[in-house]
Amino acid sequence: MPARLSRFALLTGGLVMALLGRGGTNDRLPGLAPARAEQPAAIEFGPHDWPFWRGPTRNGIAPAGPLPPVEFGENQRVLWRTALPGKGHGSPTVVGDQVLLTVAAPEADEQLVVCLDRNSGKPQWQTVVHRGGLTTKGNAKSSLASSSVACDGQAIYASFLNGEAIWLTALDRQGRTLWQTRVTEYALHQGFASSPAVYKNLVYVTADSKQTGLFVAVERATGKVAWSRKRPPAPNYTSPIILTVAGREQLLLTGCDLVTSLDPVSGEVLWEIEGATTECVTSTVTDGKVIFTSGGYPRDHLAAVAADGSGKIVWENKSRVYVPSMIVHDGHLYAVLDAGVAMCWNCADGTEKWKQRLGGTFSASLVLAGDRLYACNEEGQVFVFRATPEKFESLGQNQLGSSVFATPVICGGKIYHRVAQEVEGRRQEFVYCLGE
Repeated sequence: MPARLSRFALLTGGLVMALLGRGGTNDRLPGLAPARAEQPAAIEFGPHDWPFWRGPTRNGIAPAGPLPPVEFGENQRVLWRTALPGKGHGSPTVVGDQVLLTVAAPEADEQLVVCLDRNSGKPQWQTVVHRGGLTTKGNAKSSLASSSVACDGQAIYASFLNGEAIWLTALDRQGRTLWQTRVTEYALHQGFASSPAVYKNLVYVTADSKQTGLFVAVERATGKVAWSRKRPPAPNYTSPIILTVAGREQLLLTGCDLVTSLDPVSGEVLWEIEGATTECVTSTVTDGKVIFTSGGYPRDHLAAVAADGSGKIVWENKSRVYVPSMIVHDGHLYAVLDAGVAMCWNCADGTEKWKQRLGGTFSASLVLAGDRLYACNEEGQVFVFRATPEKFESLGQNQLGSSVFATPVICGGKIYHRVAQEVEGRRQEFVYCLGE
């Protein structure tokens, strides 16, 4: 990590549980960098970084600091733009001077992690994680690089579906492979989009599928499986999220018709209820008392679930917030429905405060910076509106690219956005850095 960045560390801890269940073979190949010590360094990132899916506080809220612009476009407030060597829907991860993304290059039959310079956008390195094993099956909207990487300050963790299995790979900050673990076999349905999460000395991977389901905790230092839990055999796409709720840190999983809370160190089930839909995509958020879950198959469902183990559903409705993750801010829940309607509810009782049609279809999740919500539809329109329960207040509407599935990230007063455009009759992806 560059010395110029002030950094803070998350707590580290020891493993307390041996391997449970199936999956999780560790494959160390000749030529890999030496394995790190059994006890990894603390998780470290700067105050203006976005180190993993849903950001430093795992809730889609940008770190405090300068605010990003509300007006931008192809030729407006673009600090840099860099072409990517393939396709993917994973969001950028921004740590130190690096912007990190997963990419699939079907023509080369490769899956890669790409690193760009944060200040200039210039490519620093790219590492082929898998060569061969790519598939063209699944939902037409899916990609073979839909996961965002996680970075603990020392290593980068990337999960891919490859060769009918889920793999977790660790790279160092120079792009050299540290270890690679085959998590479990995977029966492809729509696709694979779950992003890894890091916590203390573990990195987590969710691999829910209709053939087998497995949740795995892997040692960050070695790639060895610390513990695992079987999941119901059902397709599901959510990422693991660790949140402080009901007075303690909880590792939360939704989907497969369940809402599950685990102890993030041991994997012990804290509580579990039937309450989610079978297929979920969104990442859970909380107001500190309840967690908000949503799903879209076989029914549309949004619920506030008490996180104290009581099993109580505080309120629920039939809103279709299937793919875009939501935001909690000052006692209110904000969402954009897949069909392009922005909504606000009171967290405590589910009272609808307002709704506003934006237009288009949404896959990207909401991001909050200050009191500004950013929402991008699949056609590249970015809507900016205020996070207030009083009324819908538009702050800006912008166009960037023509096809967008990745969620933008905001840190250090800048927006890092992965978009696609038609260039000479073919689809080309770019990463934009937008700012003043």
